[in-house]
Amino acid sequence: MMLGTLLMAIAPTYSQIGVWGALIILASRLLQGFSAGGEFGTATTFLVETAPHRKMYYASWQIASQGASMALASAFGFALNTYLSEEALHSWGWRVPFLIGLLVGPVGLYIRSKLDETEGFTSRPPAKSPLRTLFANHWGRILAASASVGVATISVYMILFMPTFAMSNLGISPTAAYLGGILAGLICLIGSPLVGRLADRVGPARIMTYAAIAALVLAWPLFQLIVTQRSVPAFIFVIAVLGVIMAFYFAPLPGMLSVLFPAEIRGTGLSTAYNIGVTLLGGIAPLVLTWLLDITGSLNSPSVYYMGVAVLSLIGLFFVRRHYGQR
Repeated sequence: MMLGTLLMAIAPTYSQIGVWGALIILASRLLQGFSAGGEFGTATTFLVETAPHRKMYYASWQIASQGASMALASAFGFALNTYLSEEALHSWGWRVPFLIGLLVGPVGLYIRSKLDETEGFTSRPPAKSPLRTLFANHWGRILAASASVGVATISVYMILFMPTFAMSNLGISPTAAYLGGILAGLICLIGSPLVGRLADRVGPARIMTYAAIAALVLAWPLFQLIVTQRSVPAFIFVIAVLGVIMAFYFAPLPGMLSVLFPAEIRGTGLSTAYNIGVTLLGGIAPLVLTWLLDITGSLNSPSVYYMGVAVLSLIGLFFVRRHYGQR
């Protein structure tokens, strides 16, 4: 992660080294993606095994940290857009968040060096080939879990998509757009641990099912509101609602996935299912949303993809609850 972030911060531009500049940026983003995707499962497994009686609460801090990063990223965007000229922002300002982000690296390395393995890990023999075991014996769990990731990942991408959508199509100012991102991040940061505690009491799949139904029912009205009103209050309200849906759905997800797979392949199963869902349902979201806008000409059309993913997640959650004994 540190290497990818460093490359982003210092990569030469296209005007300096041509296409190699673009390839360096691509490589750095791939490094960041592989690092984040691989760490999600192992970090969640560590949190869950550290507190076996409060799995959902401890795992929800994984999502709270993502809310913090969303709020910080939007705050950086707000500050840079406010205090730098457009020329300076495009020339060098966009590198500043990556340079500051490098400061987190040594802290992470120090924390990792001081951590001991959990008792759950040391007390059981790991699978000799966890990936082979996973795909040979647990296809149903992979499919159900990957589908269940849908509303979580599309909610994140939708919140990231909305500022650009609002600025390009609705005349919303960049300042308001970044403030919306800060608000959504704070909702996720504060709300995730609270939802995690609730999930320990009533079950994660139940909460996620209600949140997915809310996403399905509210997607079209929310887009209708922002498209017809074209105002900052409407934009902030829609972002806030999306943030609440994200917190209620995303916060219980890591804990639910962690207990869905057997202990000896938990980290591998969690990471695999999560990254399949993120790649197939979230990774293509920008392309799908742009395509829907182009072919329909309707500014409400992005909500159709949101609704479709919500239906898929509800199917995944049905199998998680019905066949794999999750509440």
